[in-house]
Amino acid sequence: MCIRSGVLVITSKVKKLFSTISKLLKSLNFRLFVTLLVIGVMPAAIVSNVFLNTYYERAIAVRTTDVQNQCKIISNQIVASDYLQNNKSDTIQGELSLISSHYDGRIMIIDQDLRVITDTYNMEASKTMIVEEVIRCFKTGTSVHMVSGRFIEVAVPIQRVVDETAGTTETLGVILVSASLDAITDNKEVLYDSVSLILTIALIVMVLIAAILSIAFVHPFKRLTKRINAVNAEHMEEEVHENSYVETEQIAEAFNQQRAKSKLLDESRQEFVSNVSHELKTPLTSMKVLADSLIQMPDAPVEFYREFMEDISAEIDRENAIIADLLTMVKLDKTQAEINIQSQNINELLELILKRLKPIAAKQNVEIVFESFREVIAEVDEVKLTLALTNFVENAIKYNKENGWVHVSLDADHKYFYVKVTDSGCGIPEEDQEHIFERFYRVDKSHSREIGGTGLGLSIAKNVVLMHRGIIEISSVVDEGTTITVRIPLNYIV
Repeated sequence: MCIRSGVLVITSKVKKLFSTISKLLKSLNFRLFVTLLVIGVMPAAIVSNVFLNTYYERAIAVRTTDVQNQCKIISNQIVASDYLQNNKSDTIQGELSLISSHYDGRIMIIDQDLRVITDTYNMEASKTMIVEEVIRCFKTGTSVHMVSGRFIEVAVPIQRVVDETAGTTETLGVILVSASLDAITDNKEVLYDSVSLILTIALIVMVLIAAILSIAFVHPFKRLTKRINAVNAEHMEEEVHENSYVETEQIAEAFNQQRAKSKLLDESRQEFVSNVSHELKTPLTSMKVLADSLIQMPDAPVEFYREFMEDISAEIDRENAIIADLLTMVKLDKTQAEINIQSQNINELLELILKRLKPIAAKQNVEIVFESFREVIAEVDEVKLTLALTNFVENAIKYNKENGWVHVSLDADHKYFYVKVTDSGCGIPEEDQEHIFERFYRVDKSHSREIGGTGLGLSIAKNVVLMHRGIIEISSVVDEGTTITVRIPLNYIV
């Protein structure tokens, strides 16, 4: 049991470590630090590497040119003194020894038969020397050089002028020089150590600078986060401001807007709870009063019972309507709300809706006029679209003036059909027009309560239109009326 507990503790610590590392790698502070460090160190490292390589290549090129020039001087002396035939010249021997010592290397004189005439190391004299550089030098008549490890091998032809006018020459032999690169390599290593020291110091300085700059750059974001947390924790009303960067300004503004929206939604929700509680309680209270009245009058006539039961039935219908709205809202809130698309005649659909609503309009002396410009067949969910259009027309009737009118028109083009509902009602203030489709929102709260409803109708209607990939436009003038235009595709867009 102890072993299992120990394993669990270790596993927990490992997970915590990985979580900490993951957060560090994702943090803006760390990424800025790494970015600044790379920007500061990488160019210096690249420049240093290029500098060292350029120095080494340049030093080898200078050494090669120097050796070739010395060999050309010796070559002229060899031809002038006929050294290849008589290798007894003390002057040439002395110069060969001097050059060999200077370059810490080896010099060999090779004749046309590839036989070594002179070897400053006295190891290959009189032997045949078959080397790639020597063969190439004889064939091309030009100098050849090659770097081999810590040595550079240079082959320079010994040439005699055959015809000065024609510029022809004859290669009599080759001077093969192996010059040491130890001095150049040692200098490169010294430079490398110096550059490494400079880069190390630069790295330490850049780490400090990158750390300071990354902390300075991220600090406004941390200050903004701290301020937001404080506002949320203490439920303060003031807005959050952080003007260090454009980005922090945008974040603060977005937070303030979201907070204001959340506040408005919370207020609307509280009002909704109050409204729904009142709306649900009112029918129950009425039914309770009616039922109690019947209980207290056991000898009441049948007509009296019938009247009371009709009132109770009406209150039940009212209660069902409120509950139906709430359930509809919940269903439409689902991320994948079911939609049953079928081809429907929109003209017949509107006529049926208006027929059902005419009794309500008749009670308020509101005239309903339907105008259709053409027959419209579209792919829609009949039940949901009926619900939305009914809400629009019913609102136009409810919030109308006595002896007012509601005009409903239907039109279409090659892509969309349009339903326009215009009324002569009280209108909607401009500041409320952008909110009327929000859930729980009411323009005139006192008047809305008298009329009834939950404040969900337009929100439900908007969701239905959006499910059909449509849009809603509204224009209204207070005390003159409101026009709502719905545009929906003829063919449903999946």
